[in-house]
Amino acid sequence: MALVIFFIGMWPLDKIGSEFIPPLDEGDLMYMPTTYPGISIGKARELLQQTDKLIKTVPEVKTVFGKVGRAETATDPAPLTMIETFIQLKPHSEWREGMTTEKLKKELDQLVKFPGVTNAWVMPIKTRIDMLATGIKTPVGIKISGPKLTEIQKIGKQLEEILKDVPGTASVYSERVAGGRYIKVDIQRVKAARYGLNIADVQQVVATAIGGMNVTQTVEGLERYPVNVRYPQDYRNSPEQLAMLPIVTPRGERIALSDVANVFVEDGPPGIKSENARLNGWSFIDIEGVDVGTYVVEAQRVVNQELKLPPGYSIGWSGQYEYMVRAKAKLAYVVPLTLFIIVVLLFINFRNFVEVGIIMGTLPLAMVGSIWLMYLQDYNFSVAVGVGFIALAGVSVEIGVIMLVYLNQSYQELLDTCRKQNIEPTIPLLSEAVLHGAGLRVRPVMMTAAAIVAGLLPILLGTGTGSEVMSRIAAPMVGGMVSSVILTLLVVPAVYYIWRRHALK
Repeated sequence: MALVIFFIGMWPLDKIGSEFIPPLDEGDLMYMPTTYPGISIGKARELLQQTDKLIKTVPEVKTVFGKVGRAETATDPAPLTMIETFIQLKPHSEWREGMTTEKLKKELDQLVKFPGVTNAWVMPIKTRIDMLATGIKTPVGIKISGPKLTEIQKIGKQLEEILKDVPGTASVYSERVAGGRYIKVDIQRVKAARYGLNIADVQQVVATAIGGMNVTQTVEGLERYPVNVRYPQDYRNSPEQLAMLPIVTPRGERIALSDVANVFVEDGPPGIKSENARLNGWSFIDIEGVDVGTYVVEAQRVVNQELKLPPGYSIGWSGQYEYMVRAKAKLAYVVPLTLFIIVVLLFINFRNFVEVGIIMGTLPLAMVGSIWLMYLQDYNFSVAVGVGFIALAGVSVEIGVIMLVYLNQSYQELLDTCRKQNIEPTIPLLSEAVLHGAGLRVRPVMMTAAAIVAGLLPILLGTGTGSEVMSRIAAPMVGGMVSSVILTLLVVPAVYYIWRRHALK
């Protein structure tokens, strides 16, 4: 009977997905689209304004603040192709009826659509932590490593075509690691020498005209402000205008930059990433309607079938999936170690492997309720769930110990009584003793389980920031307590009775 219940309980096991931590609803959103390299500052500014206006039209949005490019700091190396828009949402009480965060993301994704822009709707704090740890801002990422950026970019484009048809892919974008645009000033040494100019002279003119030069400093009380002089934007906003920059030679002649240099647009890497001394290109994959573990398994299968990597190139799966793999590796020895410690402590107390086996046998049966509750709540396996299962193991063993101690006491009383009356213990007397010992423990077991369930139900059903993690910790314990109590009251006495009956024979 116990085996039937166990197999029924394990039925939803392969229908539950896996993830590192459940998606946290921080109350706000961040829009982090990625554009193709080579976008101009003017076009990036225009795109930022258009996306902000569209997002603000959604009734649930309170404020929108967008940023494009990077600040003058080394701690935020954001390229011009990455937009960060912080979306402050109104309180849930002011949302439209039936609106959820997931529905809001889908509505925004349908509303904000621009050619060449790959959308990503993420949580602000979690995304920052992910980017600091792995550099990947989406749940799943692929890091392509190899010696040449052009080949890495080609592999990234192939991944885009392969992964866009994988079920669960919301968007996929591979960085154009060799798709940057640069204005190159190729100084002709011979021509410059004819005018009495050297390389430094020409470079100084270009640097001053485009970047500017600090010529003086203003003093306003205790404050100091540099005064920077450079050419107006109209004189430096295109290669053709730059080619007309005036240069005054040492002999007083006025010539154009094009007389001593070739000015043209050249392709090059917009930014160079490396890991483990190898050049990298990253692919960002946003998913929807599927857990990270299930998606990566399917995506890896498709990529292994369709992607042919040249010699010297490799891919690695990163993002939240990388965390999940690390967590699984740690739980692979933490959980067995926990069970081993429980077995050792039980053996020290009972000094009998059979009794230890009876108590440890309740653990798989206690998981029946946990797995079914997770399946009904549509939860995935995660680190939080693993913590809940470890806690369930301790509480379930505790309930089993309570039952077994009283069964041993009742059995010992039976032996003492038979010894005093000088009679042999019989199976009917054993059955009566087991029922008596089990009956004495019904109330304590029920009170223990009821107290645990009552204490965890508010956590399981609670809402708010962080409740997603806490509910995953509570779910295995709440579901496990229900099945553990039922099976402890029924299965443990029955197994104990069978064991002692064989001893009597």
